Amino acid sequence: MSRLSANVLRVTLSRLKAMVKAVALDPRMGPKARWLLAALIVCMLLINGLNVLNSFIGRDFMTAIADHDEKEFWDEAILYVAVFGGLTFVSVMSRFTEESLGLLWRKWMTWRLFELYADHRVYWRMDVSEEVDNPDQRIAEDVKAFTTTSVSFVLMLSNALLTVIAFSGVLWHISPQLFLVAIGYALIGTIFTIQFGKPLIKLNDQQLDKEAAFRSSLIGLREHADMIALSRREAFWIDRAFRLLQALTDNLTAIIRTNRNVGFFTTGFNWMIQIIPALIVAPLFIEGKVEFGVITQSAVAFTQLMGAFSLIITQFQSISSFVAVINRLSLLSESALKEKQQGLQSLEEAKLMSEKTILIENLTLNAPHSPHCLVRQLTASFNRQKPVLVYGPDASALTALFRAIAGIWRTSEGSIKRPPLDQCLFVSERPYLTPCTLSELFLRPYPDLGNDLNDPKAPKPEDLIPHEASIQAALSMVGLESLAERHGGFHTLHDWDSELPLAEQQLLVIARVTLLVPAFVLLDRPGSSLDPSRLGQVLEIFKELEITAITFEHTISHIELHEKALEILEGGQWQWHDSLQEPLREMTQRSN
Repeated sequence: MSRLSANVLRVTLSRLKAMVKAVALDPRMGPKARWLLAALIVCMLLINGLNVLNSFIGRDFMTAIADHDEKEFWDEAILYVAVFGGLTFVSVMSRFTEESLGLLWRKWMTWRLFELYADHRVYWRMDVSEEVDNPDQRIAEDVKAFTTTSVSFVLMLSNALLTVIAFSGVLWHISPQLFLVAIGYALIGTIFTIQFGKPLIKLNDQQLDKEAAFRSSLIGLREHADMIALSRREAFWIDRAFRLLQALTDNLTAIIRTNRNVGFFTTGFNWMIQIIPALIVAPLFIEGKVEFGVITQSAVAFTQLMGAFSLIITQFQSISSFVAVINRLSLLSESALKEKQQGLQSLEEAKLMSEKTILIENLTLNAPHSPHCLVRQLTASFNRQKPVLVYGPDASALTALFRAIAGIWRTSEGSIKRPPLDQCLFVSERPYLTPCTLSELFLRPYPDLGNDLNDPKAPKPEDLIPHEASIQAALSMVGLESLAERHGGFHTLHDWDSELPLAEQQLLVIARVTLLVPAFVLLDRPGSSLDPSRLGQVLEIFKELEITAITFEHTISHIELHEKALEILEGGQWQWHDSLQEPLREMTQRSN
């Protein structure tokens, strides 16, 4: 085995050990998992014991036929049927227990990875870093493959060990030479199978990503159907899907060819297993040293031992896929843990002793995956009761600053300190309204805590839904007093994105803000969805509720409702204005 292969094996086994240890130590798996595992062990012991007993019954059965002993023949036949019946029952129960344990493990592992992925904005950080492809596929499909295959492999390894213990004595008693041949034959077969099938590990890993990429292109076509139809961009999607399909099939062709090469060897290897025992034991029968039934018994024992010794040979294709899945899940888990730690670090950095200020110091923001500077060494202070207009011609710079304050834009230099997120809310340019009931739409954001979502102290979703009277009052405040009546009350499921115009969607989000009454609200280009008069009313509402509005817009607007202004200039430069009159005069002069 090469140094590279040994290193891959060591890393894979280390990752597998860590994953198994995590599930073994987690109390949420509970006693049910332990009972299922104990039942599996009992089933394995029974199956191997019955197989050994069956080999002796088969020996005596064949000997009775050779000796023309009718009574012994029928006695052994009855025992044969009884043992087969027992094996059938135990095998079915073993399979049932195996699948139940696999399902329990899959549920635990899927939820654990999803918690890790969804908590502390890990999903966003991983999307930005692009270190891990297709995390959704890894959580949904790779976990299923891992848990199912892990349980199967553990059972196969355990069965192989029990088989070696049970049948080694039988085969050694028949012929020590045959026992040694079994070991040598399995060793040679394992070495050649690994050599022929080594490329499968990398190819299977690549195949999973290529399958996911092709599926994503189909999902993208469905999700953006309206825009694609309007822009007549079908050709682009067709070409993209074809290229992804071509890459998928090319990789799959390489897998098929490698499987063919492995299959040539393993098929011939398995055929030889049938004749080797006869070649060694038949001469002993001819010389009168053993009974005729011993030939059959030796074939059974040899086949069982070869099945145990040749596990890598018979399961190499599954093992290569399994190794790829282990590596993919480990990479997801390691990346998610790293991003979670960064999220906790950002949370600590964002804490501010006073809840009356958003403080930005020497902040530099670059475009994603680019050295292009959007904001350069910005220092500014946003205080309570001092609404600010942030404006400038570069939409990317405005978006970067808006998201950086929210904690979802990586800063190149500097720091941002702000109140906790329950006192600092954000209204994006495009409202985010999930398909849900009206009351669920007003679900309060989770507290900005350092604990995990599965912490017993974390609030449950139903505890974060306000009373209906409070929701109705908030809706009335923004001019949507008839919304609940028009849409069947507070507990009817709706797809709000498709049922409401953009302006009403944005007003729904603003109604949510008025219900929570935070210290600050940051609005990203609200003028794109609200007309000037309606936007003015919204800003007046915030002023009445003593919610400090920080409005991001392309141009100067509603100067009477803002006391200060921050202008983001080209090239990342900026200028702070204590009054909007000065920038308004400059804009008027430039237009003239």
